[in-house]
Amino acid sequence: MTQQRDRLCIAILALGGQGGGVLADWIQSVARNQGQLAQGTSVPGVAQRTGSTVYYVELAPLPADGRAPVLAQMPTPGDVDVVIASELMEVGRAMVRGFVSTERTTLIGSTHRIYAISEKSAMGDGRADSSKILEAAAKRARRFVGFDMDAASARSGSVISSIMFGALAGSGALPFPREAFEDAIRASGVAVDSNLKGFAEGFDAARQPVAAPEEPRAPTPAPTTPFGQALAARIRARLPTAAHRNALLGVQRLMDYQDRAYAALYLERLERIAALDQAPHALTTETAAALALWMAYDDTIRVADLKTRASRAARVRGEVRVKNDQLLSVTEFMHPRLREICETLPAPIGLRLLHSAAAESLLGRFFTKGRHVETTRLRWFLMLSLLAALRPWRRSSLRYQEEQRRVEEWLAQIQAVTPSQPDVALEIARCQNLIKGYGETFDRGLSSYAKILDFIRSGTPTADNIAALRRAALADEQGQALEAELNRLGAA
Repeated sequence: MTQQRDRLCIAILALGGQGGGVLADWIQSVARNQGQLAQGTSVPGVAQRTGSTVYYVELAPLPADGRAPVLAQMPTPGDVDVVIASELMEVGRAMVRGFVSTERTTLIGSTHRIYAISEKSAMGDGRADSSKILEAAAKRARRFVGFDMDAASARSGSVISSIMFGALAGSGALPFPREAFEDAIRASGVAVDSNLKGFAEGFDAARQPVAAPEEPRAPTPAPTTPFGQALAARIRARLPTAAHRNALLGVQRLMDYQDRAYAALYLERLERIAALDQAPHALTTETAAALALWMAYDDTIRVADLKTRASRAARVRGEVRVKNDQLLSVTEFMHPRLREICETLPAPIGLRLLHSAAAESLLGRFFTKGRHVETTRLRWFLMLSLLAALRPWRRSSLRYQEEQRRVEEWLAQIQAVTPSQPDVALEIARCQNLIKGYGETFDRGLSSYAKILDFIRSGTPTADNIAALRRAALADEQGQALEAELNRLGAA
């Protein structure tokens, strides 16, 4: 509250399914039970990750003269007392919208991340810098209360809305006692015990200093099988220490992707690079990660395998908090093209069909648009399971042969320049991050990579040249920035 007014304005930014509406109702319930007026509205976003819902609550004392005040329908920039955000990027959005001010606003936000579609679909690493948002939150708000609400929700076995409610109570931004907040949860009659646990977790966390979020980091694998231990010993004996972690993760990934022999092939290829590398062994370390990603390319077999894993089903059930007496239905959007089907077939057959006008005319019409597939239904689950079971035959597929040829060409180019231009070799290794995903996404990345590789082969580019081309390739999907940079370097 301020001296200029006696009302409180609260904005809640939450994603779909996070209980922002429940939180807004709880706040209004507390205020009314404490003898105040309360009004709540909401402005829904377009979708769960392209626009959050903004819930707005205004509180005001009951007027002594009986004349009800006029309350606003939406938050006004610079005129919000409390902002509650369910995720770190929502904290950033609140500041961008002008809801947060140093004179007035208590900013309560979770420091965990839910990556936006734009971050996931970026051609390179599209993740936003979390540290910049935390820094801005500390400067722009009168007070910033931040902690990992997702982790708190998991610890307490509750939903994130109860964590946010507890954080609001713990912040002291509202003039109501803790018991009043807890009574609102009890009065709702919904999951009272778990919500009270979440409330307590949030209440206590709000009174602690703001902690920077920990970036997720995969643990270094500790092999348990004799073959895995033998590969780990091989890594320690033949590769520089700096590359050990990436190499262990690469072996783990490729054993899961294909088999032991494929993981051994990975180490054989990596050792060829390590033999030419010198301290601090950045080239081997970078190649260890890039080579593993390339060799574990996404084909139809891999996609089907990931979609039907029991671990994925368990993760989805946990994310949506499915109860034991509830059924879960999962619908996927899939758009395999005729090319992906041909690439899954044995190389001679797939190559012939891929270049057959008759096959395109006969079969192409069945793959012109995507379809929604309910993978939790028996028919589709069995179909995908059958496709995933083709993994032992992957080596005979057209796609396998194409990718192994591309990998060898890439490694050969790195090996050719490493002795004389190690900095150029490192940039060539980094060009692998242009290639990701499958379908049209893969095609665009591969096209950009091929153009850069042609440029490298046509002359003697510097490491700065290659880095500039790689950045340009990641700048836009249409490839306009890359073409402009190629033209600039060609003219130079």
